[in-house]
Amino acid sequence: MVPLRIFGFRALWSPYFMLTVVALVVLYYVVVIKGRHRFKDWEPATTREKVAFISSMILLYVVKGSPLDLLGHILFSVHMAQMALLLLAVAPLLLIGIPNWIWRRVLATKGVGSFIRLMTKPVISLLVFSLMFSLYHYPYILDTVKLSIPLHALFTMTLFLAALFLWWPIVHTVEGEPKLHGLKKILYVVLSAILITPACTLIIFVDVPVYATYQSGEAWLQAMALCVPGGTLASLPPTINGPELFTNIPVLYDQQLGGIIMKIMQELIYVFVIGRVFFVWYRDEQLRADEITMDDLANRREMDRMMER
Repeated sequence: MVPLRIFGFRALWSPYFMLTVVALVVLYYVVVIKGRHRFKDWEPATTREKVAFISSMILLYVVKGSPLDLLGHILFSVHMAQMALLLLAVAPLLLIGIPNWIWRRVLATKGVGSFIRLMTKPVISLLVFSLMFSLYHYPYILDTVKLSIPLHALFTMTLFLAALFLWWPIVHTVEGEPKLHGLKKILYVVLSAILITPACTLIIFVDVPVYATYQSGEAWLQAMALCVPGGTLASLPPTINGPELFTNIPVLYDQQLGGIIMKIMQELIYVFVIGRVFFVWYRDEQLRADEITMDDLANRREMDRMMER
């Protein structure tokens, strides 16, 4: 097999994207940690928020800047693993990592706050994310998007934004903003899993390769321009014209494996989320039950004292 290093350091490690991620981390440090005192109603960032943000940035670089990104343009299965991490792990971690005082300022911005509240309504966020995810993996659309750098960037950012809207009702803790609680939150997660199942199922059970940009030929070579500099592509030997030179997995099996990976990763993440939600809900119910019991006892004692008088 041909080694990936043939594409060069820039394609493998995306140094410009790495600088972008580092800049975001520095900006977070300057605004959230070092310079938070300059803002009204600031609050110190919690350890949970800082860990979540740094984790989201590390995962973001792994998904879109490391050799995993290059491999994702060669193997559809790796592309689906990227999507699962980006949409189901990076998105919620990023939301959790930004402190509530910043979210309050964003939501107080005229127009922006109204748009976010609209798009994060549970029914709308579920439908928009499911539709965007399904459309993105429709063969004609995916092949078209992967042949255009601006279109690919626009579609990816829009899908990521839809993922942020999807996770907002589950993870946000901004007081006064609508959010789901308890069993409603669990139902929301289950519905999200159900709605993207048809797209994964079609990918798994189709019996022919459907993505031209993951097969040999001009379409695959053009799609590689998304992560490989044009000069490097032009200098490659004519024999480098398809993904089979970099893997022993047949195109069809790789395609089916991609659907399986997406579904398994989604289920694992959602099972963890549901478990966490159920634990918090059960704990809160127990605390409420104890409070109700104590209130009842206090009321009973007060009534007994009044009767004694």
